[in-house]
Amino acid sequence: MTRQVQATQSPPAATRARARNPLPGFGLSLGLGMAWLGVVVLLPLAALAVRAAGMGSQGWLRAISDARVQAALKLSFSAAFSAAIVASLVGALVAWVLVRYRFPGRRLLDALVDLPFALPTAVAGIALTAIYAPTGWVGALLAAHGIKIAYATPGIVLALVFIGMPFAVRTLQPVLETLGREPEEAAASLGANRFTTFRRVIVPEMLPAWLTGFSLAFARGLGEYGSVIFIAGNLPYKTEIAPLLITIRLEEYDYDGAVAIAALLLVASFVCLLAINLVPLLFQRGASHD
Repeated sequence: MTRQVQATQSPPAATRARARNPLPGFGLSLGLGMAWLGVVVLLPLAALAVRAAGMGSQGWLRAISDARVQAALKLSFSAAFSAAIVASLVGALVAWVLVRYRFPGRRLLDALVDLPFALPTAVAGIALTAIYAPTGWVGALLAAHGIKIAYATPGIVLALVFIGMPFAVRTLQPVLETLGREPEEAAASLGANRFTTFRRVIVPEMLPAWLTGFSLAFARGLGEYGSVIFIAGNLPYKTEIAPLLITIRLEEYDYDGAVAIAALLLVASFVCLLAINLVPLLFQRGASHD
């Protein structure tokens, strides 16, 4: 009788293993997923890192110190940063409208937000160039007032805003949907005006997601190629971006120069992705201290 009670109370090891792993095939799925990730993502990045490290500090600095490379890097970083700010601000406004208001065409607008994800970047670049070139619909009107968009830095920023705004919208939209109207109503019942409610209730909830969208848009814009080369004009020292210069260096058989620029962009993108993962943890830690 005692043995029967013990057997009833202590399930077999196989049963305990199945209880710990409710999903069948977890080990096999994890192994295949990590192997595929390693072959497709980690292996090329590791090869780039090894090639960059093999150049040595002198070779790497010599490739980066070139005046043309510095001009391209400066343009890429500044344009990506400016576009990320604009995209995150406009994206926050679009996300707010999609979540808080109901109007005809709302579903269509929600679908159009994802259009830059599905549209080939070259098509986007050609379309933007056709519109904002000096002979385009909008470009001709602006050129009459001395404003130049295409083949100048504003055109590069505009293209990066186009491909970066969906990141800001899609990161903020779930947060606003989860937030709801209850915190605003509670703040209003306590006598807070709209500005105070927005500053002390809504902004703290939106800020982590807003920073995440900003980082994603910046990292995406830093390596963007297809939508920029058509509208930039690609003038050395003026409108030539770093990804295009990588291609030029490869065509010139300057592999060290191409690797140095690519490695620098890789490090910058990795820092952005690391910040995306650290920002929520920092806000959670700050909230727990409060």
